Amino acid sequence: MSNFLPISLLLLLCSTLLGTRAHAQATPVELIEHQAGNWQLLRAGESFFVQGAGGDGPVDQLAAAGANCIRTWGIGDETQALLDEAQTYRLCVVAGHWLGHTEHGFDYHDDAMLVEQRARVRRDVLRHRDHPALLLWGIGNEMEGFAGGDDPAVWAHVQALAAMIHELDPYHPTMTVTAEIGGDRVRAVNELCPDIDIMGVNSYGGLPSLPERYREAGGFKPLLITEFGPPGTWEIPMAACGAPPELTSTQKARAYHDAYAVGCLDAADLCLGGFAFTWGSKIEATSTWYGMFLPTGEKLAAVDAMTEIWSGQPPANLCPEIVSFSLTGPDIVQPGDTLRIQLQARDPERASLTARWSVTGELDPNAPPGASQPAPLELDDILRDTSINGATLIAPAGGLYRAYLVVDDGAGAAATASVPFRVEGPSGSVGIKLPLAVYEDGRPEPWAPSGWMGNYSALEMDAACNENPHNGDTCLRFTYHDPGQWVGVAWQNPSNDWGNQPGGFDLSGARTLVFWARGERGGEIVDFSLGILAGECEYCDTAFASRKGMKLKREWKRYTLKLKGKDLSRVKTPFVWSLSGNGHPQTIYLDDISFE
Repeated sequence: MSNFLPISLLLLLCSTLLGTRAHAQATPVELIEHQAGNWQLLRAGESFFVQGAGGDGPVDQLAAAGANCIRTWGIGDETQALLDEAQTYRLCVVAGHWLGHTEHGFDYHDDAMLVEQRARVRRDVLRHRDHPALLLWGIGNEMEGFAGGDDPAVWAHVQALAAMIHELDPYHPTMTVTAEIGGDRVRAVNELCPDIDIMGVNSYGGLPSLPERYREAGGFKPLLITEFGPPGTWEIPMAACGAPPELTSTQKARAYHDAYAVGCLDAADLCLGGFAFTWGSKIEATSTWYGMFLPTGEKLAAVDAMTEIWSGQPPANLCPEIVSFSLTGPDIVQPGDTLRIQLQARDPERASLTARWSVTGELDPNAPPGASQPAPLELDDILRDTSINGATLIAPAGGLYRAYLVVDDGAGAAATASVPFRVEGPSGSVGIKLPLAVYEDGRPEPWAPSGWMGNYSALEMDAACNENPHNGDTCLRFTYHDPGQWVGVAWQNPSNDWGNQPGGFDLSGARTLVFWARGERGGEIVDFSLGILAGECEYCDTAFASRKGMKLKREWKRYTLKLKGKDLSRVKTPFVWSLSGNGHPQTIYLDDISFE
């Protein structure tokens, strides 16, 4: 008698063992309906009500605020690290599979696109289904668009993905996320997608009435509020100047509080919890409309409001409060007119407050909801008298502008406000406040490194390299793997534009472009320049400068391009580098690129 198992039996035993191991670490999550319309989420057998936020802000501070969950919109290389970090801080993760949007070119009637998307979702489920921090799967976010949400092809694909996920992972429920519940969304999710367990809804101003409207529309599945916060720009009347008025951060905190006090989140039998938006900062509608933090890391009053709701206790250091903030006169003026803004602010702990004022052009009012936009640049020579009591402005050339305020207590807490105004008359050049960063940690990036040239298929960019940065936490690393040919990158505004679209900035007054660079080995020969759009393009650069054949050292070195006397009225490509293969792969590092 043989001492070896038959191959077929061995394969069966291996597959059984692998199948058992596949979910050995997974924390089982169940969705229970105790009676019709009375829902409960159980995690490891215990009741779980989602108290979370979505965004890329600090996970440790989210946990310290008393939250129990974080939501993602997509799954990428960073997801494993996020799951691990969440587990460290005893948070759960709703992992969202990003689905293509038709307005971005995705076609739900294209079989090849659907097959590729399905394969990606399958891969990501298999990769992360075992993780003990995983709570449930999100399938898409507002992929139905902003119209009726009634394309059956979209919902057929969502249903197919949900069914596949249930087969691959029986331990975690599925959810899809819609933009509010208008049109055919409720019927589509509740009737056309039987394998979707939870309807996720992004709701802002309409949140208080959501349970009633949902039931009237025939909804019977449980709800999870996947985004809530202050009213959106589409939910409030425009100011006379034609731009949306923004609530102060103090007023916004009330909207976050009311989501629980008078909103959908108190409908415990129907709603499984919710996610505040956004835990971090985001440029959308304005520079400060949705962020619960500033880009520089200070928290805003929305964090205080959610901390008290999640933990039952307010934080020790509360954010400053804006008692009043207003433009004293009309918001439509002529060039050269004086505008005055009145401010009254206080600090709950009576800390000394500082006020930071700035003026920028208004963001694109026609951008679709949810779309991120480039940070607007701070304009120069508009502000006059500024203090903790207000500011005086001198109206520039014609256009739509916004004045911003940040009140800071010096201890990591801040308050924000903004007011739009329109200047009538012809548009003209308005100077940008200097220094202006092209690339620097924690600063807006008005140009994007999107102009890849030469053999760019052999080029890799790490935009968050933490390997010995010159300043801050990160720098840029470019690795070129081809020992021959050449490669280069141009920073562009708009991104991916080679002179066919208006853009760029008036940097009149800048005297130098300063940057720091080093090489992996030392001796790398690189050309650096400003401006490459010339000739017959409709929107060219107006200034050009270069330093050819610069030999990099292994240590950081400061370089400059002199700009005095140049026409900087339209800088579309502010920084360009290029190099040749030189017989071996090469790696270069860049940091702190700025106009001074």
